[in-house]
Amino acid sequence: MDNFNYYFDNIHLLGIQGMNKKTIQSILERAQYFNQKKKNRKNKILKDNLVINLFFENSTRTKASFEIAAKSMSADILNISVSSSSIKKGETLIDTAATLNAMHPDFLILRHPNSGAAEMLSKHVECSIINAGDGRHEHPTQALLDAAVIKEEGINLEGLKIAICGDILNSRVARSNIYLLTTMGAQVSVIGPPTLIPKDIERMGVKVFFDLDSGLKSSDIIMILRLQNERMDGSETPSKREYYSFFGINENNLKLAKKNALVMHPGPMNRGVEIASLLADNNEISLVKKQVEMGVSVRIACLEMLKLSRNKLLK
Repeated sequence: MDNFNYYFDNIHLLGIQGMNKKTIQSILERAQYFNQKKKNRKNKILKDNLVINLFFENSTRTKASFEIAAKSMSADILNISVSSSSIKKGETLIDTAATLNAMHPDFLILRHPNSGAAEMLSKHVECSIINAGDGRHEHPTQALLDAAVIKEEGINLEGLKIAICGDILNSRVARSNIYLLTTMGAQVSVIGPPTLIPKDIERMGVKVFFDLDSGLKSSDIIMILRLQNERMDGSETPSKREYYSFFGINENNLKLAKKNALVMHPGPMNRGVEIASLLADNNEISLVKKQVEMGVSVRIACLEMLKLSRNKLLK
């Protein structure tokens, strides 16, 4: 491991909120470095370290990329299946923390349906916690990889106009991206029906649009969000067809944005609901594939950052 400086002084990565510009820049820079190596990024940074994936919600991209990242760093990996564990039988998260502590892990990657679960667990374990998504709160590594993809395109975040479209209310991805992008000097707008826009979100430094056409104007990048149906009571949106008619992104309404505007989506995509298939599959416009590819590099950088921070703080 070299002496790369992440300007980070915590053993946990719980969110983007409060993270300074210098730290974000360092993570993006390091992620680009690992992304350029790709086929030759195997290292021994986490040799003899145990990484546990503990996902209370289904995941493909995040879970797989953390596992690939940890393995590329020579870590030992333990994937805990919540559906067949004592957790499913009613064990509390704190009891789970005690059990995990007994395994002496170095890192715990946690996804949980409740906001604040990662922070709470961090107070009851001796290892480093990485928040892989907690309820409606945050998903920090997703925001970091989104920003890294934009940087990889040669686009400066400072002054960039980004529209985040869709289910803002229930999206932890939206919150982490808003914190990150505004910190880095981007101009952020959110677009969606009033039922899916949090009250007072303007306090986060964003503009709000309830009309898609108005919101798309002058945008450089459109971040499209999945409808989080599992967090809704059924009254927030009309039918999927009506939602697509009013807020779905396609090649026609994309013309309202700036020329050469790009689209992003954290996945999984609901084609024909949030985004048109032709647009999603157009790699000249869509950055979706690159977002998936960048996931591993960003998570390698985050694991390295926490390893360095642990070495410094736990001497």
